[in-house]
Amino acid sequence: MTVGALPDLKLFIAGEWRGAAGRDTQPVLNPATGETIGDLPLANGQDLDDALEAAQRGFAAWRATPPEARAAVLMRTAALMRERADALAAIATLEQGKPLAEARGEALYSAALLEFHAGEALRNYGKVLPRVPGTRSLVVKQPVGPVAAFCAWNFPVINPVRKISPALAAGCSVILKPSEETPASAIAVMQCFQDAGLPGDVAQIVFGVPDTVSRTLLASPVTRKLSFTGSVPIGKHLMKLAADTVMRMTMELGGHSPVLVFDDCDLEKTLDTLVAHKFRNAGQVCVSPTRFYVQDGIYDRFAAGFAERTGRIKLGDGRDAGTNMGPTANPRRPGTIEALVEDARSMGAKLLAGGGRGEGNGFFFQPTVLGDVPIDAAAMNDEPFGPLALLARFGTVEDAIEQANRLPYGLAAYCFTENGRRQNLLGDSVEAGMVLINNVRTSWPDAPFGGLKESGFGSEDGPEGVEGHMITKAIHAS
Repeated sequence: MTVGALPDLKLFIAGEWRGAAGRDTQPVLNPATGETIGDLPLANGQDLDDALEAAQRGFAAWRATPPEARAAVLMRTAALMRERADALAAIATLEQGKPLAEARGEALYSAALLEFHAGEALRNYGKVLPRVPGTRSLVVKQPVGPVAAFCAWNFPVINPVRKISPALAAGCSVILKPSEETPASAIAVMQCFQDAGLPGDVAQIVFGVPDTVSRTLLASPVTRKLSFTGSVPIGKHLMKLAADTVMRMTMELGGHSPVLVFDDCDLEKTLDTLVAHKFRNAGQVCVSPTRFYVQDGIYDRFAAGFAERTGRIKLGDGRDAGTNMGPTANPRRPGTIEALVEDARSMGAKLLAGGGRGEGNGFFFQPTVLGDVPIDAAAMNDEPFGPLALLARFGTVEDAIEQANRLPYGLAAYCFTENGRRQNLLGDSVEAGMVLINNVRTSWPDAPFGGLKESGFGSEDGPEGVEGHMITKAIHAS
């Protein structure tokens, strides 16, 4: 694989790569230039039927594969991803836009996640219940079955690994439908699995018209679990489709992460941390800090410091040295962010930094900060999913918690305070699947990643990620 080149854009079904012959195609764009960099073949009905049949065969074989052998495949895949990290990063940056350093970090985290799940493949323990002599009651964990997995474009390397890795550790087969906007990264990831010795029937990768693919896969009795990463509206739609066969689900949906900044925080350190994290991946992160609630006593200093640091961010092609933030990933995002900025300003918000589109033919939008944003502004209620930071004031800890919990989202929340008792209170009271106190790292291989309320349910990563692909069975013998 050549660094900076796209792999062949193909489907992987039933152990073979399939090209565009006889199939519709869709262009893949470079978001930094707007240019077409490839044509992606879309699965037809026969392809989807073949994928389902292969997943059923693959499940029967893979669930019977010794855990040590499954773990070995995951470990070899991890080693290949580390070896190919630069190539994977170049592909992700070319088709998604993020800076190379971010993309490389994504590949390395994916390798760490594979290594952790390899260990979990050996630890799917059951238990023996106390019974009278001569009888046994066992509780065992077994793989749920073939998984239909759908993932978004914002993390084109990590998202496929988060779907495939825990499923394989549990003993499931997978049909993966990544985003058609970032297909090459997922194909390169799948190539790592295949080169590591994963049997071809165990994992399929398909692209297509999303509604057609989802209806076909979720209506099939072969599919026993839905795993989805994406927006709340699409997640709700897929849940309705999956309900007809009462399948298991893991739903990692959108967020609108609150940030509670108290006047006793380490202000300079907090600013350095938050500005860098806010504009990571151009803000196109489900756990991106978005609504910044800052206590009155430090609000003016926080706003000035945030705007000054934002102004130093270098916007450009993610492949260029020195670029801190790349383009948004598709032509839809700049217009959406622009409309949110205009709406907030019309309601009295103050523009502190950025506010407009970037130069050139790419999908650039400047890193933008709005101050004193009213609660009724659209951006304060609808997930911006872009390089937009929203600042507002609060007085008491009760006010801050009320604002943090106001929306129907509950994925991640961030709190900055040096008061230990307040940290405990916030950890208990803020409604989010992940609460970060004086730091911003949400992803660890051994920790669950997931939300609550309309941000979804179930967890990825950690033992919980594998557990979500298992059923619990009781066996009583006399």
